[in-house]
Amino acid sequence: MAFESLTDKLQNVFKGLKGKGRLSEEDVKAALKEVKMALLEADVSFKVVKQFISSVQERAVGEDVLNGLNPGQMVIKIVNEEMTSLMGSETTELSLLPVNEITVIMMCGLQGAGKTTTAAKIAGKLKLKGRKPLLVACDVYRPAAIEQLRVNASKQEVDFFEMGSDVSPVDIAKASLEQAKKAGNNVVLIDTAGRLQIDEDMMNELINIKEAVTVHQTLLVVDAMTGQEAVNVASEFNDKVGVDGIILSKMDGDSRGGAALSTKAVTGKPILYVGMGEKLSDLEQFYPDRMASRILGMGDVLSLIDKAVEAQQQMDEAKEKEMAQKMKKGKLDFEMYLESMKQMRNMGGLGAIMGMLPGMGKIGEDQLPDEKELARLEAIVLSMTPEERKNPKLMSPQRKFRIAKGSGNDIAAVNRFIKQFEQMNKMMKQMPGLMGGKRRGMGKFGGFPGMGGFGGNKFF
Repeated sequence: MAFESLTDKLQNVFKGLKGKGRLSEEDVKAALKEVKMALLEADVSFKVVKQFISSVQERAVGEDVLNGLNPGQMVIKIVNEEMTSLMGSETTELSLLPVNEITVIMMCGLQGAGKTTTAAKIAGKLKLKGRKPLLVACDVYRPAAIEQLRVNASKQEVDFFEMGSDVSPVDIAKASLEQAKKAGNNVVLIDTAGRLQIDEDMMNELINIKEAVTVHQTLLVVDAMTGQEAVNVASEFNDKVGVDGIILSKMDGDSRGGAALSTKAVTGKPILYVGMGEKLSDLEQFYPDRMASRILGMGDVLSLIDKAVEAQQQMDEAKEKEMAQKMKKGKLDFEMYLESMKQMRNMGGLGAIMGMLPGMGKIGEDQLPDEKELARLEAIVLSMTPEERKNPKLMSPQRKFRIAKGSGNDIAAVNRFIKQFEQMNKMMKQMPGLMGGKRRGMGKFGGFPGMGGFGGNKFF
């Protein structure tokens, strides 16, 4: 889980502060010393940590804080504000020209940072905003990169342009603009080559592309899991090529947080997006205030709402109305169960969802509903015929035996699952206001069988 290690350490520090009725200057200094160690262990730049602790201490030892009604909470508030400021304070949007002009975006970064996948993720986001992007394959040294971009373009249903591996990247970039004019594309995303390490040839190639075509945005993709090294890479690219924005990939696997906390402070360049998984939908807008809350274990409900809205947008409008009506009347069917599981995955899975809820980040994986159990229950539904999924009343003993055999379960498991489903239907009929009216993001799957203690009206 992202920032897990740093979050745990900071929460332990704050727990000690909140446990005291009054704070002395020595209490604050001792706590900030622990915060400093936690940040350094998270691979945050030493200069950044030094300035951060100095700023927090200067504000925290003031008379208003130490003599306040809740000094511990005030210190936490200051840490939150300073951490937000460290990462940029305000959210920076990707700068685009008007829709009747062509915006050229050049993607760059080291090999393995996730540059090619990120280019496709951005194309998908821009498409949802009404743009018509063109993905351009300029990595001629790695044939697999061209095919990877082609496949991802197809998945995102956006245009793709390539000229093979025998043409120079500069010529491909030039030709892509002509292609964009013909096809009516208003955003050109150029995927450039990466190297295992920064070298002069790579930098010169990027400079040559920028000299040959007008690049409006140069976006650097860095691997968040490399910590302080990611910051060093960002600094070098910015010094030699010029960078307008940074994208941190693989944030879902970064338990420390050093790159997120250091990059903006060291380079002066804003973080635009963070990659939170391998799926083409796993790209989040970077909000400094939300990220600070997530790091400090305060949750990130707003990002969770954004995910729910995105998942809702991906659902067919007719299907959405049908689901809303069925839930209002307490007429759940197994097709709805499958749709709910699909949407939960689109939001990053149950673990990711719980990590964004205040106070829920520390819940251990052993306390969450078992993903294998959820997959086993889904297998039961997938073993049903379309008619059985739409009409649970069709379930006869013979049908249950067939479903059990087809899903690799025993009959007891199938009976238990169907009984839970029936109970859920009865509960919803008795409580029409629970899901009625406006839909509540995740409420549609919170109470389904298999979700355990994390059901409908407890958290979702």
